[in-house]
Amino acid sequence: MTSMLQPQIILLKEGTDTSQGKPQLISNINACMGVVDIVRTTLGPRGMDKLIHDEKGNTTISNDGATIMKLLDIIHPAAKILVDIAKSQDSEVGDGTTTVVLLAGEFLKEAKPYIEDGVHPQNLIRSYRTASTLAIAKIKELAVSIEGKSLEEKKSLLAKCAATTLSSKLIGGEKDFFATMVVDAALVIGNDDRLNMIGIKKVPGGTMRDSFLVNGVAFKKTFSYAGFEQQPKKFVNPKILLLNIELELKSEKENAEIRLSDPLQYQSIVDAEWNIIYDKLDKCVKSGAKVVLSRLAIGDLATQYFADRDIFCAGRVTEEDLQRVAAATGGNVQTTVNNVIDEVMGSCELFEEKQVGNERFNIFSGCPSGRTATIVLRGGADQFIEEAERSLHDAIMIVRRALRNSTIVPGGGAIDMELSRYLRQHSRTIAGKSQLFINSYAKSLEVIPRQLCDNAGFDATDVLNKLRQKHALPSGEGAPYGVDINTGGIADSFANFVWEPAVVKINAINAATEAACLVLSVDETVKNPKSESAQGEAAMVGRGRGGGGFRGRGMRR
Repeated sequence: MTSMLQPQIILLKEGTDTSQGKPQLISNINACMGVVDIVRTTLGPRGMDKLIHDEKGNTTISNDGATIMKLLDIIHPAAKILVDIAKSQDSEVGDGTTTVVLLAGEFLKEAKPYIEDGVHPQNLIRSYRTASTLAIAKIKELAVSIEGKSLEEKKSLLAKCAATTLSSKLIGGEKDFFATMVVDAALVIGNDDRLNMIGIKKVPGGTMRDSFLVNGVAFKKTFSYAGFEQQPKKFVNPKILLLNIELELKSEKENAEIRLSDPLQYQSIVDAEWNIIYDKLDKCVKSGAKVVLSRLAIGDLATQYFADRDIFCAGRVTEEDLQRVAAATGGNVQTTVNNVIDEVMGSCELFEEKQVGNERFNIFSGCPSGRTATIVLRGGADQFIEEAERSLHDAIMIVRRALRNSTIVPGGGAIDMELSRYLRQHSRTIAGKSQLFINSYAKSLEVIPRQLCDNAGFDATDVLNKLRQKHALPSGEGAPYGVDINTGGIADSFANFVWEPAVVKINAINAATEAACLVLSVDETVKNPKSESAQGEAAMVGRGRGGGGFRGRGMRR
């Protein structure tokens, strides 16, 4: 009787929603599956593109997994994990963002029936982690090194890696043209970690084939004053002076007050202002520089002064471009024009101003340091050029990774099928439930070749059966076989030069397994009641306290 009269203990605020147990886990898995279904069709050379229209009216056309995930504005807390792994894959490796989301979703999909049948999530997590370790060890074993090759051989091998990445992008039709350009740009910056040393400038108009690589720095003509057109637009072996000061008459910053006893003294004050600016300009000319660039404004007086002395000048050059000019020409950015010595000035073989489409570009080529390159992209629509820039970013990242970790694996779903076969065989040596879980993990890896077939319009079942048969050959000769996108059959991916750096696959499997394990390990979600109300002050307070991330179980699509 006493037990019935005990007061109810209230731990959480009234109205707090707690979802826990099996239904909560399955709800999280379903949310992740919803996200995967969005990016599923973008995989591979025949993948479709997504057109995303945001609330500001901006339109983005892309088939890059990370870009789509960023723009989707997903609010489901579990599904956000997939957004994070896509971003991490993009920043770490550059490519394989759709792959990583697809794998994580497939791991969860395979785990779902076991969860429904009452298997403890920790058992699944343990088996998944074991399978992931085995798979990564196998990738390292199967990878082929491209070390020790001559520069020409290495160039062609890297171009093939870049072409594999570009084949699934919007500019896939011109992949060979861009792959060579990307490899040249990546080799120019060498081991420099700063990716911004490769500049990408976009000029609407023309065709993709009008794009070109500058072995140095190129930037758009900056705002200019009268007298600019009288300046020479081409120099051979010029000295380059880089400044971070204004070269124009400046008004007083403060409300300065000067008392004059004689009106004639007024002229001397005006003259002093002019003398300051002329003194600066004179020092620039005496330094012997033929090209003067400044991050701040170069006024009309200075522009005309330089034009009379056959010197080219450009003001308001962006910080990024100025730093790249400094790195390429070997100069240093100066904050004063006093004591300008030759050591702080840059030089290049050729400077010229060139018309590209309806824009004019200042181009520095033949730079001594040579640690920077610029790709000038041409194309029809703005959205197209934006997507081309994202595609080239992926390709540049891949080439740089391949230069560092010089091992490659066959693409086209070949490595995934080989890992699947290996894990299936390994699972048969294990007694207990783990055998089932590792077998499911192996089955999940087949999602890559299956999706490649589906996206290209081939019969996935037929192609996968052929691949399974080829990979099961005891001699191991079938290991490099993957999906042949052109014929709808299977082909040797190594022979067809469908290659990707091993680090892409290793990172993708690692990140996807971690994400799947993280989702499986969550068994309760607590929602603050304030974050549930969609309008009014309560909603704002809820978000302010960090509760806004946990709104609803649904997913905006």
